[in-house]
Amino acid sequence: MHNDSEEEPTIQAMLEPAIYPSHTPPIGAIFLNKDGAVLMDIPPNVDPLQMRFAAGAFAGLDRLGLLGLPLIVISNQPGVALGKFPVDKLAPMRSQLEKMFVLAGTVLGGFYYCPHHPKGVHPLYSTLCNCRKPSPGLLRLAAQRQGIDLARSWLIGNIADDIEAGRRAGCRTILLDNGIKAERAQNEWCQPHRVEADLDGASRWICAQSAMTGQGAMA
Repeated sequence: MHNDSEEEPTIQAMLEPAIYPSHTPPIGAIFLNKDGAVLMDIPPNVDPLQMRFAAGAFAGLDRLGLLGLPLIVISNQPGVALGKFPVDKLAPMRSQLEKMFVLAGTVLGGFYYCPHHPKGVHPLYSTLCNCRKPSPGLLRLAAQRQGIDLARSWLIGNIADDIEAGRRAGCRTILLDNGIKAERAQNEWCQPHRVEADLDGASRWICAQSAMTGQGAMA
C-alpha cells in the first residue's frame, strides 16, 4: 500500500538541507535515480571507491546541466534498514556524487534518500513510510524544501518504482531501458511518458522538448 499523503516523511530523508538553494517562484527540476541511471549498480552502492558512471550518464549530466535546472538525486537506500550499512555511510557517498557531477560539468542540486524498509532489522528504519519509492514522498519533500514545480519537472529512472513515484508526484517520466534492471509498466502509474536507452538519450529528449516549448523542463 502506498501512502500518498502530502505530509513530510517521518524521518527527514535528506542530508544537510541548507546546502541546497530554494527557488522563488518555483522552477522545474530533473529528478534522477542514483543506481542504474546515474551510477552503475554496484552493491552496496555506498562505497565511494566503487562509484562509476552508468553508460551515457557523463554526457547526459553535462547536457542536462545546460538547462539551468536543479539536478536532484532521489534514492531508496534500504540497506540502512536491512543492516547492510549504517546511515552515516551515506554522507561520504553523497560527497563523492557531488564530485562526479562536477567532473561531468554540472552540480548536484539535491540529494534525498529513504533509509526505510518494512522488513528491515534496524528498529528505527524498519517501517512503512511515505518516502520509499514508488511513493512520491521524496519528490514532494524536495519540492517543498527547494521551491520545485513538480508539474514542470522530469523524473528519470530505470525501474517501475521510479516511474510510479514520478507520475504520482505529477512529473513527466523517462524510463531508461538500459538492460540492467529496467522494468516495464506494472500498472498505469508505471507507464513512462518516454523510454530511452540511457541518460544521454534522455537528456537529448528533454533538451529537445525544452527547445520547442521554451519553458525549461516543461514539455
